Amino acid sequence: RPIHVFDVTDDGLLTNGRLFADLAPGSSDGIRCDTDGNLWSAAAWGGPEIDGVHCYAPDGNLIGKIHLPEGCANLCFGGVKKNRLFMAASQSIYAVYVEAIGHQWP
Repeated sequence: RPIHVFDVTDDGLLTNGRLFADLAPGSSDGIRCDTDGNLWSAAAWGGPEIDGVHCYAPDGNLIGKIHLPEGCANLCFGGVKKNRLFMAASQSIYAVYVEAIGHQWP
């Protein structure tokens, strides 16, 4: 499944849908944003080059990957500084400190 982005009108309608990122042959799953506006996506079902977490800049360019030995279904930022990335994979939970701060919703 690719990731699409949309513009949101003042009345909450989605318009101008377009491709943001395509993880083919794998698929994206859970997503989170950091305080710099980067999008972090869980990735699975694509093999060793795809499985893990992909990080995209706001313009959709891939800026980094965290490779895991299995597909990743979801992720979240945690820890005191919100700079620890927790990754829920098919059989395991992984955690790593990253040079990003997870955006926290009010």
